[in-house]
Amino acid sequence: MVIDDKKSQKVNSETDRSACGFLPVCSEDMKRLHIRRFDFVYVFGDAYVDHPSFGPAIISRVLQAHGYTVGMIPQPDFRNADSIAIFGEPRLGFLVSAGNMDSMVNHYTAAKKHRSTDSYTPGGETGRRPDRAVIVYCNLIRQKFKKAPIIAGGIEASLRRLAHYDYWSDSVRRSILLESGADLISYGMGERSVVAVAKALNAGLSIQEITRIPGTVCKVRSLSAVEDYLLLPAYDEILKDRKKYAQSFYIQYCNTDPFSGKRLVEAYSKGCYVVQNPASEPLSREEMDEIYGLPYMRTWHPMYDQKGGIPALSEVKFSLVSCRGCFGGCSFCALTFHQGRIVQSRSHKSLLAEAVKITKAPDFKGYIHDVGGPTADFRAPACDLQMKRGTCKEKQCLFPVPCKNLKADHEDYIVLLRKLRALPGVKKVFIRSGIRFDYVLADKNSRFLEELCRYHVSGQLKVAPEHVSNAVLSLLGKPQHAVYEEFSRQYRKMNERLNKKQYLVPYLMSSHPGSTWKEAVKLAEYCRDLGYMPEQVQDFYPTPSTISTCMYYTGLDPRTMAPVYVPKSLHEKEMQRALIQYRKPGNRALVEEALKLAGREDLIGYGPGCLLRPKGKRETAAEKKGRSASAVRSGKKKTIRNIHRKKQER
Repeated sequence: MVIDDKKSQKVNSETDRSACGFLPVCSEDMKRLHIRRFDFVYVFGDAYVDHPSFGPAIISRVLQAHGYTVGMIPQPDFRNADSIAIFGEPRLGFLVSAGNMDSMVNHYTAAKKHRSTDSYTPGGETGRRPDRAVIVYCNLIRQKFKKAPIIAGGIEASLRRLAHYDYWSDSVRRSILLESGADLISYGMGERSVVAVAKALNAGLSIQEITRIPGTVCKVRSLSAVEDYLLLPAYDEILKDRKKYAQSFYIQYCNTDPFSGKRLVEAYSKGCYVVQNPASEPLSREEMDEIYGLPYMRTWHPMYDQKGGIPALSEVKFSLVSCRGCFGGCSFCALTFHQGRIVQSRSHKSLLAEAVKITKAPDFKGYIHDVGGPTADFRAPACDLQMKRGTCKEKQCLFPVPCKNLKADHEDYIVLLRKLRALPGVKKVFIRSGIRFDYVLADKNSRFLEELCRYHVSGQLKVAPEHVSNAVLSLLGKPQHAVYEEFSRQYRKMNERLNKKQYLVPYLMSSHPGSTWKEAVKLAEYCRDLGYMPEQVQDFYPTPSTISTCMYYTGLDPRTMAPVYVPKSLHEKEMQRALIQYRKPGNRALVEEALKLAGREDLIGYGPGCLLRPKGKRETAAEKKGRSASAVRSGKKKTIRNIHRKKQER
């Protein structure tokens, strides 16, 4: 996908005539830019932030660079169809997205409680976007413009492109293409597919004729013209049979790769078929550089100034997106379905140019907050074979152990970080988007760990072991707990060598499929022994298009079809979460109930290993004496273990 520089210069000169350089958001902007009719009108659920960390900004700027005009309708009044008609009917079609976040995840916690803020809305105000925003916006457009082409995209549409389990309604819903009335879905990151769709429409093809573009999903009445496809179990089948659902999901999971993935077809009643074309090919480094080098204003539209702007921008304003895609393969993550497993990255030149822009911002204090992506230390495909044959269908790069073909090399990332640290005005460069500790260990050179500890950590490094039970970790797609323990040892040893007091903060997850009471208590005991109570615990959230969500709904691991225990009731999930935070006074009743259900009432008492003190009962002198003796023995054992550990480290 090569951007046409001549067209880009022409459109940029038109944009410069605008009062503020943003894309048009009202009829006055149209007049100022002398645009009679937009090629595309983009309707989306976020406020308009013209920054390359926001999907609508990227897609619209890419279209603009290819010579198309785009009108922006951010957060329309979803109760009034006139709100999406302010520009009239576009020449080529409507683009629709819920925004950077899935609207249901944006609105509800894992416990299905309403969130109190919306970071993508002016002032963090809630209520400016509807539930299931893509469906609502598409229906509004259909009310006003019966035949206008509608292309849905973004994370919400992408992860619902085929039939899927919906946690919030506890049901299996049809493809969002059918529920919304859209004509096409542009899934994944979308730059390639949306430009291809724009060119096809501009060439005079009807939206119904656009059926074969990679990275798109369409609907057809007949399969006579559809070639080389896999037929998934029909919607009616997976609606009735959870085993069929798991089988269908795993076929989809094994066909997300742009090189080896097959075209997929899902049948619905009344002779309707949803066709998912193979994914778009990864962007080259040059293409990534072009996209992130487009003329973004790098801030929110000034119409939001009075309400204090858009809170979500503060998280990314002084950060750099250096890569896309992730070969980590965590079961609870939807990146396999959205960005894919092949890592794409930007050049040092591109990232340094953006960093210089960041340093010139008036509110920049000298700190680059992040240099990364889904996984910060991934800068290239996992192996050379991926760009020729695609990713392995039924194998992971890091799980259960690193593949023999994995190229674990941090050298390029180290050089990039050194260049960024050397820029005038930069005091420190942080890494906040997370590193894969098993990938760090797979690198035979410890130079990255040294530079990480020396320059890029400020007191605490957050990593994501997620759990301590190997049974649960296997279902999570994470390495065994011993791998995290080894990283913890090497991290501690490195900081001692550098004379730094820096600590690991583990992200932990409660209630993931496979977490029985035994595993939940084991995680609580680990926190007790660590002397650490996490302030934040992620309760497993069954979002669309993840292996973990498939497990949650079906009770089966789709990779093996083996049964999996699933904590389903909200009350059980509350108890498992409370066990990890057993020291919180407000969690006492939940922890006590959980320990009794787990048959672990031995953890309610005065012993050093107990999680709770008995309620309403004073400790006797004998119990106190026994506890003191036990504490002394435990202390001696701990001292002996520390001495032994230090000897080993020497």
